[in-house]
Amino acid sequence: MIGVPLRLALVDDYEVVLAGVAKMIDQYRDRVEVIEIDANKPVSEDVDIALYDTFAQPEADHHHIDVLIRNPRAHRVAVYTWNFQSHLIDSALARGASGYLSKTLPAGELVTALESIHAGEVVISPAPPRSNGLAQEWPGRAEGLTHRESEILALITQACSNADIAKLTCLSINSIKSYIRSLYRKIGVQTRPQAVLWGLEHGFRPDHRHIELWR
Repeated sequence: MIGVPLRLALVDDYEVVLAGVAKMIDQYRDRVEVIEIDANKPVSEDVDIALYDTFAQPEADHHHIDVLIRNPRAHRVAVYTWNFQSHLIDSALARGASGYLSKTLPAGELVTALESIHAGEVVISPAPPRSNGLAQEWPGRAEGLTHRESEILALITQACSNADIAKLTCLSINSIKSYIRSLYRKIGVQTRPQAVLWGLEHGFRPDHRHIELWR
């Protein structure tokens, strides 16, 4: 219907991440209506698109996204991520996702991509640059953590091993170790238990296992 904004559900386990996306696109509220940003409440009404944010969540080659795609309340599903390996894009589309969108998209381009998906197109945005040009918020940003360092610390706080983190993020073990050394320096810790404690004290515990609300 002309003039009616599309209805968008944001899916991630961290309230600060959800709020960051919602804030970024708030200036386009005449085009996109965010139905919920509460990680502790299920969506009780139909949405046009469920936007699956991969921050500290499995990438598109895991079964989590299947839960959204099978749910009749979400008419379409799009992945919102930093990771643009070809096998992840192929997996998302093969599972039934209608979009694969970069977190570096400016707000206007993100909204335009969502509208194209709503219109029935399959949209794959250009792969993101290496810089962290992101207008959102994430846990630890105020302390100087990059988006990727923050994501890895969130997974450490969830008791994931380096092997678990590598599998979830599609990064090499050596890359994981490099990020860990960097984030340890920034938060002033030397051991994993210290990092977990710091994470628990600074908002890195998931607010909810959001995907369970869609089962």
